[in-house]
Amino acid sequence: MTNKLVKSIGLFIDGGYYAKVDEQLYETSGMHLDINKLIHYIRSTVADLCNTEKSYSQVIESHYFRGRFRASEANVKKLLFAERRFEDSLIENDVIFHYKHLREIDGNIIEKGIDVWYALEAYELATIRQFNYVVLITGDADHEMLIKKLKALHINVILLTGDFGEKSATSRLLRDEATLHIDLGEKFQQQPEMVEKLCRK
Repeated sequence: MTNKLVKSIGLFIDGGYYAKVDEQLYETSGMHLDINKLIHYIRSTVADLCNTEKSYSQVIESHYFRGRFRASEANVKKLLFAERRFEDSLIENDVIFHYKHLREIDGNIIEKGIDVWYALEAYELATIRQFNYVVLITGDADHEMLIKKLKALHINVILLTGDFGEKSATSRLLRDEATLHIDLGEKFQQQPEMVEKLCRK
């Protein structure tokens, strides 16, 4: 019997991690992740888990967190167009973006406060919105406690990762703690047709 109750989903994207996954995916396949296709995949996955139709599985809120350069620095590094084009795809899919400025010190790029902001926002919104599922796109071991806290609220936590190489490797602590871990790297190897379904050139 099909479950007719709407399942609400909160999606939280660690932009730094997402960029690493996308970069390594492009290096191996010449393709980029497509935000729209990814959201539909998440909805379908939750619908299958809940034995319901996709129309009853809805991403209620989506949030993207990233450190970025100031406009003058991004212009010098020729990043402005690529950043704006990606932001267009976020806007088109109702993804709310959260930015903090990056700093470059002695050639090292420093990102401060993003991980904490990501965790606090995910926990606060999950508490207020009472999502049935929270999907985290991240590989950072620091978010292990976030997953534990969300599960304590009786929220199912799906960890969506893309292990395409060393740069995008996922912490084992996260994988073990999540209610469900989906690794796109593994999925693409097992089902090559999924690359076309979730990516764009």
